[in-house]
Amino acid sequence: MIWSKKGVYINAIGGDCPGKTELDANILLRADHVIVEFEPQTRIEGDIQQLSQDFPVTEFHRIVNGEKAVRTNEDNLVVFDGVGFASEDFTALVFLRDLIKKQDAYELLDLIPQQQDPKNLYSVVKAHSKDRSLETDEAMAAS
Repeated sequence: MIWSKKGVYINAIGGDCPGKTELDANILLRADHVIVEFEPQTRIEGDIQQLSQDFPVTEFHRIVNGEKAVRTNEDNLVVFDGVGFASEDFTALVFLRDLIKKQDAYELLDLIPQQQDPKNLYSVVKAHSKDRSLETDEAMAAS
């Protein structure tokens, strides 16, 4: 039995070796679009290793570059079969950074914040939040 409905997006992250899969092959066969990071690696390590070599997939970079649409309608079942190809992650981050830099206003954030209390991660949210609803009682009491 397949438990996915129309219009669902499945983010299948974690397959990392031959023989290890997470999704039933029928979900992949039923999907309207299966997106991968780097096809040769995903055919060996990803969920698509269960399928024939000619099973159609779309590499992530084709979507980012606007060559291929992810959804052609709202009922599409879309699966991302990710195996952790690091250069794709980096490419996506660079792409997003460049888009942000084209905006009129943006703020750079330190990815390794130096807060007074390292156990209070919400203090970082407070410092950058214009929406006071994100603050916790603990963060407000500390300020």
